Amino acid sequence: MLSQFSREGDHPTLADLDFDFPKDVYPVGRLDADSEGLLLLTNDNFFKTRLLDPKQRHFRTYYVQVEGEITDQACAQLAAGVNISINGKKHQTLPARAVRMEEPHLPERNPPIRFRKNILTSWLSLSLHEGKNRQVRRMTAAVGYPTLRLVRWSIDDWELGSMQPGEVREVKGQG
Repeated sequence: MLSQFSREGDHPTLADLDFDFPKDVYPVGRLDADSEGLLLLTNDNFFKTRLLDPKQRHFRTYYVQVEGEITDQACAQLAAGVNISINGKKHQTLPARAVRMEEPHLPERNPPIRFRKNILTSWLSLSLHEGKNRQVRRMTAAVGYPTLRLVRWSIDDWELGSMQPGEVREVKGQG
């Protein structure tokens, strides 16, 4: 699902959700079409600006399934920051939290990720407070572990928890 209300080709958008959103509601950040997970929507511009301000250091945590058995060394590299390319320019990512983890209990992905019987996969939790375009995918690739599945688990204290794809939960007065 695209993180927008306007149509773009045949992709599902936020407008397809079964919820009567006020006209002035917008997403706080974005998820690309290949990613899934928590997306906050708000009509509180102060709240949105505060969460998106890079100086505020709001952590976003992603559960990342990668190709291969990720090592402690690769996690240490991710935590220290790695060089990635953004629009053809080198970018050193800020320090992050990167920890190997057991496979989380998540809903099945639709469509499913590619499956190769002879290639192991593993999971890590990656928390960062900057949000460059496709940053997590670029970071895991930079340490030799391409991302297969990317799920945003949390933004600061807001967590995906047991929510299911397409589920909307209204929270008032939290900004």
